[in-house]
Amino acid sequence: MGYTCRLLRSGGFKLDAGCMFGLIPRVVWTRWLEPDSENRMNIQQNTLLLEGEGRRVLIEPGVGDKFGPKERGIYALEERSVHDALHEIDCDPESIDAVIVTHLHFDHAGGLTKLHPDNHERTQLSFPNAEIIVQRREWEDAIANKSTMNKTYLANHLTDAVAEHARLVDGDEEVLPGLRVVECPGHTWGQQAVMFETASGVPTVFVPDVMPTRYHCRSTTNLSYDVEPYTSMVQRMRMLELASDNGWTLVLDHEPGHPVFKVKPDAKRAGEFVLEETALA
Repeated sequence: MGYTCRLLRSGGFKLDAGCMFGLIPRVVWTRWLEPDSENRMNIQQNTLLLEGEGRRVLIEPGVGDKFGPKERGIYALEERSVHDALHEIDCDPESIDAVIVTHLHFDHAGGLTKLHPDNHERTQLSFPNAEIIVQRREWEDAIANKSTMNKTYLANHLTDAVAEHARLVDGDEEVLPGLRVVECPGHTWGQQAVMFETASGVPTVFVPDVMPTRYHCRSTTNLSYDVEPYTSMVQRMRMLELASDNGWTLVLDHEPGHPVFKVKPDAKRAGEFVLEETALA
């Protein structure tokens, strides 16, 4: 039958634009966007809520609400989180059956936990009745803090309670009926994309940081944060080719504008692709 699919905006923030474009010179990427006075670009936490097969599934809970004033200032983090987005559509977090995270960096998985209402020195599960689906390699690397950045796998979203609810997956797998995770290494070794069909029968992919925004739809646009930039390039171009050939709809995890696209070959650049805005069907 497929899943009904709802796009949630879980809060805007900003990251250093130079880091977001890796080896691309500033003179090039400033043709695409204008950074702020601190050289940061706008980023969004895009979340999907799927309903079908008798389940509610949340893809990518985002940063969450645990950061204090210092961190919020560094990232220009909007006073908004996945909890606000769910409240606006009258969705009780306790009704979520599964949460899928593409990887465990704080801007993707911080929302797995929230501050305890009676003691802000403690955290509690944001989705107490949900299993948390993540690649085993990603979980192990996160616990060992294997990253190009030393403050992105944070202990307050990798708690014992999260571990107790975690379902660790090894590679590509149908994790729920009609819902598949696919390895997508490069940004991290254990990153995964999420594939499903909508209720209208449209094949749809939630795209992780292999292509976080529309500006990254190029072979050369790797992130400085990638553990293996070449692998990221190969994975991105393979995904774009498959999306173009098979009519997939792509939902980009960090696109601050309209984040839903179809893919077509670029008539001007051999081997490259262009994105065209579309709707979730």
